[in-house]
Amino acid sequence: MEIRIRQDSMEPIQIPIGAVLLDCDLDFPPKATGMVVFAHGSGSSRHSPRNRYVARELRAAGLGVLLMDLLTLEEDDPAVQLGGPCFDVGLLASRLVGATDWLGSWPATRVLPVGYFGASTGASAALLAATLRPGRTAAIVSRGGRPDLAEAALAHVSAPTLLIVGENDVPILEHNRRAYESLRCEKDLQVVPGAGHMFEEPDALQQVAHLARDWFSRHLKPDAIPSRSREGQESE
Repeated sequence: MEIRIRQDSMEPIQIPIGAVLLDCDLDFPPKATGMVVFAHGSGSSRHSPRNRYVARELRAAGLGVLLMDLLTLEEDDPAVQLGGPCFDVGLLASRLVGATDWLGSWPATRVLPVGYFGASTGASAALLAATLRPGRTAAIVSRGGRPDLAEAALAHVSAPTLLIVGENDVPILEHNRRAYESLRCEKDLQVVPGAGHMFEEPDALQQVAHLARDWFSRHLKPDAIPSRSREGQESE
């Protein structure tokens, strides 16, 4: 698939993963040092204004971003959401893995380290996906995530992981504190003062964006990609 790179806006694309085509938005700056794939939570999409705000901050820092819908329109139908695909962490993680493999096959991004930015249930999918592609995943950031939905995978995550939670998002904060103890990788837990689950308070989302930018800028370096031989073995 030939991708036209716009240097000032998102490029709508579709990525084939298994039997489905998933809608995505790609922004790839010149001389990008890494790619960040966004995994939204249930009830959201690649159009999430919060994720797009964070994506702009990452783009300004020289990182490529891929915002993707992890489900098709049919799968994301509200009538089938309860207990359906939007809560199937294994399915969501497989879609992230598919996008990661696609980035690895595209000449412009194949040598770049990949990071995951996951929100809510998307964070659990990101954590699980990172264990399935450890040689490609260089960093993870979770915003108000549900790491408890990927509890069995936490001890196997090797990518440096940043958990960001609002101070007033009490149940989610407890989930993240327990997840922090289970992680065996480089890790950090940042609590945004006065913020709730949606980070709608003044300056709260800006803090999230700056924390994510700094984490990814530190870890998405060219030497974060393993040797081609190891990468090939892991993606087979």
